[in-house]
Amino acid sequence: MDRQVSPLRAKEALKAAFRAKRPVMLWGPPGIGKSEAVMELGEELGREVIDVRLALWDPTDLKGMPFYNPQSQRMDWAPPCELPLPGSTAILFLDELPSAVPSVQAAAYQLIHNRRVGTYRLPEGVDIVAAGNREGDRGVTYRMPKPLANRFLHLEMKDDFDSWLGWALSKGIHQDVVGYLTFAKSDFMQFDPKAAELAFPTPRSWRFVSDFLNDQALETNQDILDDLVMGAVGVGVGMKFMAHRRSVKRLPHASDILSGQVTQVDPQLKLNTAETYSLVVNICFELKRVECEEHRYASSINNVLSFMMENLQEEFVVLGAVLICNHYKLNITNAKRFDDFIKKFGKHIVSV
Repeated sequence: MDRQVSPLRAKEALKAAFRAKRPVMLWGPPGIGKSEAVMELGEELGREVIDVRLALWDPTDLKGMPFYNPQSQRMDWAPPCELPLPGSTAILFLDELPSAVPSVQAAAYQLIHNRRVGTYRLPEGVDIVAAGNREGDRGVTYRMPKPLANRFLHLEMKDDFDSWLGWALSKGIHQDVVGYLTFAKSDFMQFDPKAAELAFPTPRSWRFVSDFLNDQALETNQDILDDLVMGAVGVGVGMKFMAHRRSVKRLPHASDILSGQVTQVDPQLKLNTAETYSLVVNICFELKRVECEEHRYASSINNVLSFMMENLQEEFVVLGAVLICNHYKLNITNAKRFDDFIKKFGKHIVSV
């Protein structure tokens, strides 16, 4: 497909498709966030997501189990318990649909297009979304029959760091992961279906890394942590990330910058670009954490603006302001140094 959409745009397109009662097929490489986009959309809309893996079904499983109905004296059908009950407003999610054998895909025609199979009718409030890897992704996939493909609206998802960054900040992805990827965007997604290495960086595998970094039990076992990180994103990228993480430990602590205890960067530190990126991200993380403490936040935002303007290069001051305002949705207009900041950097800020 020539046209690709970010996860954020995919969710907006799904909402429009739901209003039109049209089923959607999401395509994309492994780990891009197809399943996560559907699950998060369900949360946003307050709707249950029923995850059905047709790859594990037989063709007869869709129609259900036959049984003798003594009242009608005819054979009747008991539909699968996975399908939505009457009155449901769920999202029926057919994940990994292209991995289902052709006979199962063919059996799904009627459910997807006519919203019924056998005697079962899909409740009016239910919407259908399917997802799967592309044929060239070297996964277990079967070519989708044209009649089935024609029953879907097709969207191909792409990796989009800016969309991921907003998501990562809202979901509490570890600040070391965000700081590293803000600098090393080329390591955000490296999927090559021809590569022999089984572990590679994707939005999904970076979330694994974040979970490991948040595991208190791994703080004292660096060797195991290294193994797990490299097992998630690959040896090359994993080694780069862990080396970066060790280097940023010499940075001033963000909480000391917010409190005003640290106002200058020690010139002997000689921070490189990657470390400066991480310092800015750490400051923004800490600032978000104290947002609810009104008095503390007021002094903290002023100390942050002063520190950034007096110690960082222009591009990093702008990066910090964009993260604070656009991604964390924090207010900086009440800071004493705000006027000074606007005079010097306002022309670089698109939306503050």
